[in-house]
Amino acid sequence: MRRTRISEILKSDAVGTHVTVAGWVRTRRDSKGGFSFIEINDGSALQGLQIVADQDLSNYRSHVLKLQTGCSVTVEGTLVPSPGTGQTVELKADTIQVLGWADPESYPLQKKRHSFEFLRGVAHLRPRTNTFGAVARVRNAAAFAIHRFFQEKGFLYIHTPILTGSDCEGAGEMFRVTTLDPASVPLKNGRADYSQDFFGGPSHLTVSGQLEAEIYALAMGDVYTFGPTFRAENSNTSRHLAEFWMIEPEMAFCDLEGNVALAVEFLKYVFAHVLEHCVEDMAFFNRFIDKSVIQTLENLVKQEFTTLTYTEGVKLLEKANVKFEFPIAWGSDIQSEHERYLCEKVFNGPVVLIDYPKDIKAFYMKMNDDGKTVRAMDVLVPRIGEIIGGSQREDGYDILHSRITQMGFDPNDYWWYLELRKFGSVPHSGFGLGFERLIQFMTGLSNIRDVIPFPRTPGNIAF
Repeated sequence: MRRTRISEILKSDAVGTHVTVAGWVRTRRDSKGGFSFIEINDGSALQGLQIVADQDLSNYRSHVLKLQTGCSVTVEGTLVPSPGTGQTVELKADTIQVLGWADPESYPLQKKRHSFEFLRGVAHLRPRTNTFGAVARVRNAAAFAIHRFFQEKGFLYIHTPILTGSDCEGAGEMFRVTTLDPASVPLKNGRADYSQDFFGGPSHLTVSGQLEAEIYALAMGDVYTFGPTFRAENSNTSRHLAEFWMIEPEMAFCDLEGNVALAVEFLKYVFAHVLEHCVEDMAFFNRFIDKSVIQTLENLVKQEFTTLTYTEGVKLLEKANVKFEFPIAWGSDIQSEHERYLCEKVFNGPVVLIDYPKDIKAFYMKMNDDGKTVRAMDVLVPRIGEIIGGSQREDGYDILHSRITQMGFDPNDYWWYLELRKFGSVPHSGFGLGFERLIQFMTGLSNIRDVIPFPRTPGNIAF
């Protein structure tokens, strides 16, 4: 069977064309004139296609009149002009075949609006709803744009390991991976003896592919990763996931200024692509989720990004006639409320903060000459604050070794990372972007669990 996608029909002037479509029934209403209107959707577009089924169909009474929300069908017929509002064509059915029935008593998706919390409990069915179908299409468009952006610039796509023996971020919130029997763990000096484990030492799910990406950047020039990462942070909030996807480009021969320029260009490219290719879905989010999402993205595509140092940002926040939940002072981390204030109240647009205190940033960030700050950057946007974090990487062996030791890590665990600074080290930079954070920002959805197909959170490993 060669079916025509509903999205193709809606985009073309296809009146008079004989087509076969397939999808799931959204609604059915019957006319006293002896025919039924059936709306089906195949997931290719937000809008469904109306089917007109005449009582002369051989299975009209035995099948068509029994169709319920959730049933799957294939329909052959001819596209005709639609007299109804909100649609230009409809399909006059010649045949309707029922592929799968859906019991109306047990099918959880009915002709009403369901809460997002309820839909998380039926994640195997929620893609059939308008909201989650739209999320999936926006994710797809954004992922395509990300790959296209880097490929057009000559970056190489690198697959970094999911299993790792090192902690990139230094937070320690990592999932341990082991084949040791929990009922009889071998011990050495009173602790688990991981020398007997599968890899001969402790192993974890990665929190970042950055360190490995640096290996390839220092051989290939410009590379990027785009894959799953994991964090065992026991935080059951609307902002945290245990499994999420990260985009992490790394550029050799690139300083912080080049890093900032690429991050800004990258965001503008992805936003513009989604606005162009997901018009219907973005209009849906703008209408039902957040009435500012389209305007916000359009503004960001056009606006200049203001760059200022962390120190300058703190001074502006200290002068603010606002009582923040988290007090601000030089040396403290900048919270979302501070980031949003700078974007929304001070500059009325996106901001890039650079040169953070070294004590609140990771060991791999390049030290500034002042010995107090590092060449870090955070890209801040209205409504959420930080959307990208990155830095110029420390390229000096002695300084990096010292930073690793100061952070309480064992330099032996990072021997290969240190050796990159011994054999032809060069200035290099990169940044990280949480894919779900990006989708959340573009759609306006308030809970990050609603922008990933299968959310992994504390106490939840379903689906």
